[in-house]
Amino acid sequence: MVHPRDESGPRKRPRHRTVDRIAAILEEAARSRSGSTLSEIAKALDAPVSSVQGLVNGLVSTGYLDEQDRRYFLGSAPYLLNRLAGRQPVSAVTHTDLERIRTRTGLTTVLSIAVASDVFYVDYCSADPRFAYLAENYIRRSLIRTSSGWVLLAGMDKRDLWTHLRGVADEDSPLVDRFLAALPEIERTMICAAPNASEDGDGVSIAVRESGRTVAAVGVIGPRAEIARRRDELAGTLADSARQWPAERG
Repeated sequence: MVHPRDESGPRKRPRHRTVDRIAAILEEAARSRSGSTLSEIAKALDAPVSSVQGLVNGLVSTGYLDEQDRRYFLGSAPYLLNRLAGRQPVSAVTHTDLERIRTRTGLTTVLSIAVASDVFYVDYCSADPRFAYLAENYIRRSLIRTSSGWVLLAGMDKRDLWTHLRGVADEDSPLVDRFLAALPEIERTMICAAPNASEDGDGVSIAVRESGRTVAAVGVIGPRAEIARRRDELAGTLADSARQWPAERG
């Protein structure tokens, strides 16, 4: 196995400033319920209005943005692409599935996806307002600091995995070695149980697979001591639940 800090391994996938700016424009538009002005978009990107104007015009002309009263909203093209692909971002797991797991475990249950180097909670069942805030506002969290993140990392193409791990902050370097030690077991079981990677608590998570790849993770989250004590039970509950999800396609 190539260690992520071994410079002889696969070359880092290069970033492209224009692509980065386009992605940031689309995210800014998606987050705004009332639309964003050109000045607000430029401020969010920390870029001159003159350099953003052409990108915004191109995105409007191709349907990725809509313009109404000089405010920009996410257009219909992103939704069309998902429809053309015949899928939602995660189709195998419903909110009802999360509710069932929450009922069985009594713990916060989340559905997570990876976007670039971050993990987002896109659905949840919890009475804890912290998780409501994280999920409803699509707050970014570090992949290396959550059990769901470890599952999503394990499902990445190796080139992208090594690239991500190379970019982990120095203070998180010990977590890289712990993740690599756990990686073979996560790949075998599709479960990450109690990695003890966060200061806020701990969790047990399982991969959601569609068309031969990991597209999301379902996890239960709670205090470290409880997660450690119930580790095997929670892993069994998630495995049982996963058997009820639609069979993997592809």
